[in-house]
Amino acid sequence: MIWLRRALAALALVAAPATAAEPWREASSAHFVIYSQESEADLRQYAERLERFDKALRLLQKMADEPVGPANRLTVFVAANSAAVQRLLGAPDSNVAGFYRGRAGASIAVTSREKTGSDRALSPQIVLLHEYAHYFMLRNFPAAYPAWFREGFAEFYSTARFQPDGSLIVGAPANHRVYELAAARDTLSLDRLLGDQGGKQAASMPEVYGYGWLLTHYLNFSDKRKGLAELRAYLEAINRGTPALAAAKTAFGDLDQLKREVQAYLGKRTMLVATIGADRLPVGPVAVRTLRPGEQAMLPVAIRSRLGVDEKKAKAVAVDARKVAGKFPDDAYVQTALAEAEFDTGAFDNADAAANRVLAVDPKAGRALLYKARVLLARAEAAKGDDKTALVKSARSYVMRANRLDPDDPEPLILFYTSYRTAEAKPTQNAVDGLLVAHRLGAEDESLRLLLAHQLAEEKRAAEVRILLAPVAYDPHGGKSAVAAQQLLATLPPIAAESPAPVSAM
Repeated sequence: MIWLRRALAALALVAAPATAAEPWREASSAHFVIYSQESEADLRQYAERLERFDKALRLLQKMADEPVGPANRLTVFVAANSAAVQRLLGAPDSNVAGFYRGRAGASIAVTSREKTGSDRALSPQIVLLHEYAHYFMLRNFPAAYPAWFREGFAEFYSTARFQPDGSLIVGAPANHRVYELAAARDTLSLDRLLGDQGGKQAASMPEVYGYGWLLTHYLNFSDKRKGLAELRAYLEAINRGTPALAAAKTAFGDLDQLKREVQAYLGKRTMLVATIGADRLPVGPVAVRTLRPGEQAMLPVAIRSRLGVDEKKAKAVAVDARKVAGKFPDDAYVQTALAEAEFDTGAFDNADAAANRVLAVDPKAGRALLYKARVLLARAEAAKGDDKTALVKSARSYVMRANRLDPDDPEPLILFYTSYRTAEAKPTQNAVDGLLVAHRLGAEDESLRLLLAHQLAEEKRAAEVRILLAPVAYDPHGGKSAVAAQQLLATLPPIAAESPAPVSAM
């Protein structure tokens, strides 16, 4: 049963660090695939906690727990420490404790086993749960969320506390934001925070995280106002096209009064939290295995590929991948990783050869089939006439084989659609339908949203384009994708009486 109680601030429990001697292991569960160098027991507990966290999100949002295909689970790579995380990000000497990349069929979060020495530090677990909340929101409630709520939602859940009896506390105080909250106390402007349209000012508002958390917590738990109803009204108004500040004033009333309320709330010695009993958070089976020697050697290299590479990084990854692959010529995982690394450098013959070695061992290796297809499509880009047509046709044959092996893998569906663009032909309805399914399976992928949005814009399906692009356009960290989404939205006709996107007010 879910119940409320008073609780003092406390830091979430984290898994114990592993010894250096531990091999890489994989934990496979309903929603996650986790790689870590820790004991089988510790890794199993880690996976079970993440599954309980996912279950809690679904329970609080009144969502059914629909089955997730193997390709659509989130991969979690657990590095030894924050320094290793920062090297993977390409930002050594930064203060990054973890990060996330959303890609249909290949989403990944990177975290570490490092413990922090203070309850006011941004721990790896807090970062992981924060990023998972973003992932969960974009997959299940795609809408135009202002930056403060987007971050406040993630912060609200990031402080979840796993209890020894299997229960979970949600909404614990964000101690890691205490300095930020104190610094912004006198300068806070709710007009600016709640009125930020499209996250345009978020980068210059350090209070987005701290006061985003505080507002979200207050509107969920305060008995002074109908917080959830007001929050929902505010979000739905924004998604109907109402300017954010006007939506805030209509939903919340006097913003100066709201500011006084939340600052008084911050000064309280205790805060309400929600405790979800273990009986409400059943966890399915978790399979833990120790990776084979070839997998042990190639995993850190493969993770670098999966995180995305530029030309310089691709060459470095390929060098390391070749060293490992030479020692394990018959290991399907190793050779698949080599195919990806070679493809990223433009060494298409080498990528094709690696994929062939995989298929010789396992003719049903879906990723190898897709790299065969990618090589053919890359060659088709430079071909003309009948040669282009033949290459695209051959590529589609591999794509369709991969699709039959796993109909819920979005990557074959995306490649099938893009094969028509490569062929300079209009996509068939079957290809467009496949792209729609790919988006449903990988809704967290912003580049896929843009690809589908352009297709639907060509079909004059403006209402669907708005729903697709709203989360991207409002992403304060969206970069070029956010700009592209805003530009495409600007070309659409004015909003008529369209239904708002699905909105979660928690």
